[in-house]
Amino acid sequence: MSDNIYLLISQILKGRQLSISGVTRELKDRGIDEHRLVMTGYLRALKDLRKLNEVEIPPSKVYSIVESEQNDNGDIYSFIAEGIKSLDSALMIPVAAYVLSRTLDRPLFKEEFIRMGLSGKSFTEYLSSSNCDLILTDKNPKDYTAGITKIKIQSGEPAYDLKNVNTDVIKNSNCILLKIVRSSVDLGGLIPKTKSTSLGDFG
Repeated sequence: MSDNIYLLISQILKGRQLSISGVTRELKDRGIDEHRLVMTGYLRALKDLRKLNEVEIPPSKVYSIVESEQNDNGDIYSFIAEGIKSLDSALMIPVAAYVLSRTLDRPLFKEEFIRMGLSGKSFTEYLSSSNCDLILTDKNPKDYTAGITKIKIQSGEPAYDLKNVNTDVIKNSNCILLKIVRSSVDLGGLIPKTKSTSLGDFG
C-alpha cells in the first residue's frame, strides 16, 4: 500500500464523510487501486488509532477525519490542493507546479502532483496534451531526491520544470500564495475589524 495513502485519505475526507466504497473509488481515481476488503481493514485501523470517526448509516459505515487531525494536515501540498480545486481544469496543474516549484525552488515529481489532489490519470493525460507546460528537467533528478526526506520518491522517477508561465497562471498562483501566508501566520491586530478581504482583492 502506498506510503502516502493516509495523506490522500485525509484530503479526500476533508470537510465531508464517505463510505468505504466512496473512499476506495476516489483513491482509485488518484491512482491507488486497493481491494475493498483491504481498505475496510485500513479505515477501521485508522478509526482504532482515533484518526478517523466511524458512523454507521445503514447499510454502510461512513468515515470522517477527527477534528484534531484536520488541524494537523496543514502541509504545503494540502494548502495547494485546497487552492487549486476551484480553478479551471486547464489551470490546475500549471498553477500547482508554479506555486510548489517556486516555494521549494526545485523541479517537481509526479508523486507531488498526486499529493496536491491531482489524479495520476489526469497528470499523465496532461503530459501528453498539446497545451502541456511541463518539461523534463535538464538536471539529474537524483540531485533533488537525495535531499527529500518527508515524502518517498521512487528511484528513477523523472522531475519536471515549468515553462511558458502566462499571466493567468501567475495571477492564480499569487492568490494561492497569499492565502497560504494568511493561514500560516498570525495576522491578529494587523487587519482592521471593518475590513473584509477576499481573494478577489488581489486579482
